[in-house]
Amino acid sequence: MPERVESESRKLLGRLRNALAESSEGQARLDKVVELIASSMRTEVCSIYLFRDAETLELCATEGLQAEAVHQTRLRLTEGLVGRTARERRVINTADAPNARGFRYMAETGEERYSSFCGIPIQRLGDALGVLVVQSKAAREFSPDEVYALEVVAMVIAEMTELGAFVGEGAALSARHTQPHLFRGSIAQEGASEGHVFLHEPRVVVTNPISDDPDIELARLRDGVETLRVGLDDLLSGNANTDAEQKKVFESYRMFANSRSWLRRMEADVENGLSAEAAVEKEQSLARARLSAAGDAYMRERLSDLDDLSNRLLRILTGQGANTGELPDNPILVARNIGPGELLEYGKALKGIVLEEGSVGSHATIVARAWAIPLVINAKGITREALNGDNILVDGDQGIVHLRPDDDVQKAFKDKIAMQTRAQERYASIREMPAETKDGTIISLQMNAGLMADLPSLDGSGAEGVGLFRTELQFLVRNQMPKRGELSALYTRVLDAANGKPVAFRTLDIGSDKVLPYMKANDEPNPAMGWRAIRVGLDKPGVLRMQLQALIRAANGGPLSVMFPFIAQYDEFKQAKSEMDKAMDREKILGHPLPSKLRVGAMLETPSLAFAPDAFFEEVDFISVGGNDLKQFFFAADRENERVRKRYDTLNPAFLLFLQGVVERCKRYGTQLSFCGEDAGRPVEALCFAAIGFRTLSMRPASVGPVKHLLRRVDLTEVRDIIDGSIAAGDPSVRRAVADWLVYQV
Repeated sequence: MPERVESESRKLLGRLRNALAESSEGQARLDKVVELIASSMRTEVCSIYLFRDAETLELCATEGLQAEAVHQTRLRLTEGLVGRTARERRVINTADAPNARGFRYMAETGEERYSSFCGIPIQRLGDALGVLVVQSKAAREFSPDEVYALEVVAMVIAEMTELGAFVGEGAALSARHTQPHLFRGSIAQEGASEGHVFLHEPRVVVTNPISDDPDIELARLRDGVETLRVGLDDLLSGNANTDAEQKKVFESYRMFANSRSWLRRMEADVENGLSAEAAVEKEQSLARARLSAAGDAYMRERLSDLDDLSNRLLRILTGQGANTGELPDNPILVARNIGPGELLEYGKALKGIVLEEGSVGSHATIVARAWAIPLVINAKGITREALNGDNILVDGDQGIVHLRPDDDVQKAFKDKIAMQTRAQERYASIREMPAETKDGTIISLQMNAGLMADLPSLDGSGAEGVGLFRTELQFLVRNQMPKRGELSALYTRVLDAANGKPVAFRTLDIGSDKVLPYMKANDEPNPAMGWRAIRVGLDKPGVLRMQLQALIRAANGGPLSVMFPFIAQYDEFKQAKSEMDKAMDREKILGHPLPSKLRVGAMLETPSLAFAPDAFFEEVDFISVGGNDLKQFFFAADRENERVRKRYDTLNPAFLLFLQGVVERCKRYGTQLSFCGEDAGRPVEALCFAAIGFRTLSMRPASVGPVKHLLRRVDLTEVRDIIDGSIAAGDPSVRRAVADWLVYQV
């Protein structure tokens, strides 16, 4: 880089540092910033546009345009070169602005017809804050060195915005991390909770974006990178026993850390006046802008690698380590995403979970359901806005999160929680009573589980048994395949904790969004309909056989119920049952006691199994309808897709008639049948399932009370008449008819 431009860049950053250090209000600081930039870059105009909302930019400071236009001129992302710069998140540099794509003349600013335009995104780690613009009458493109200098300045503006440097009377921005904020996400686990934010990975705050001495900062940067590399070498050597695929990932990760071009870019940033930390963040932000738009899965993975490496390096440089603090009162975990092992380490002390990413079938969702704590996913931007200790309200029923709520919101939320608490107290009074309807029908209410920590809920909830014990969690939270002895000991503890109540173990349900950390992931176009569950078990029978043997040994001569997931056709069930027969024969030869009663079932999660030959219904001991998967395949509506998953009602007549057909086939052959899934725990849905013939429902423990409370107050014959009448009337759902009837009955 030429010495003159380099010197000007350093001079400008030095002037900015001095201006930002003055005890002036936020607007005065912004005005000083644009004045300094225009003078340094020798341009007639310098302007800063900042986001007012996700779609609108506001002129917040200018040198060269009319002062009256400040805070009055606003642009949509679709308007002008400024909007285009923000929308595309890249530099737009042109010598002929009036003829550039997207140009808009803004007469209200009093601007002349400036030929040259250079727009620089102001962004921080993927968080778009605004646009820095310089304009001149002379028709010229700004040189690469000038553009680079502007990028450095935009980086400093972003950091100072984050630190609240432009807040105050007449300021362009309100203070960040102090205002109430509403996030709309997706419902993953229902419930409501109030508490305080506990960030899984606290954000690193850069407090010194501008360096005093480039030589010192270069030394700090190089020392930090060397520490990072040594740490990664230790990580790799400590995982020497991992499989070849994992080693390949680690090696790729280490190669990234040793990239000379990455270090050279950061060194250049420091040479031009940034601190070591700011240089790391600048390159991280630029790479995020380039890679996040990539459609290629490999490139997105590299973005994840870069983010992790950059965050590690920032923690080394700042001394701001990972979150090791104690949990606050009523902790609400906030994270971009989290694995099951990390989540389990926090324990059941958590009162709620909020994730920026995640899915309704993710590991975190499974654990949250097991713990019966509200979980909201896809809460975009919350990890950038939340600070440790912030007051937070999680409404899992609506998929809404209130961060730093005002008094009115907080009062209304407290009232909601109080009402739920009083309802739970009412349910406790009927805990030992059967779920017997007014017409004398008894419905068996059971609970879903997947952790030892779930089992104490069995007695407290009033559930009659465990209708579904998910066995994959013990595989997902480990870094290597568990041994048969370990599984057998775990299953024994589960059966002992059940105190004689029935437990139905579902064999390993992996694939789709549940990928074991020590198994190679398959890149499938539609994993939910791909190689998963029993398909994996039959193609790779070693793990299935080991698990079946562990279950037999855990029974220790007592009764045992096992069901196979995702059975789509009779032949798959026959193959799976054959593996069970082989396991029984092997255990008998080894002298281990066999179960006194063995029940082998299947999960009906695909519509095809409902039309299996009669021989299947005669042979299978029990069927559990897996409502979550069945509904998405029945309606061809991906349950991870918010646009379509709520489009189809469980109480749609077509779905109810389909389920009724399953009920009738099971009744014909004396096959035990249950409904398992989220819908089984929703009182109105549970009532309708009981009315069409289901006599066993399995749900999360917290749902047993509300479902039992409603069932004990109705006559199923009357409910069935309401359902039949609604279907005959051509209603798109029976929900409204049943709900209207309930108003007058309960």
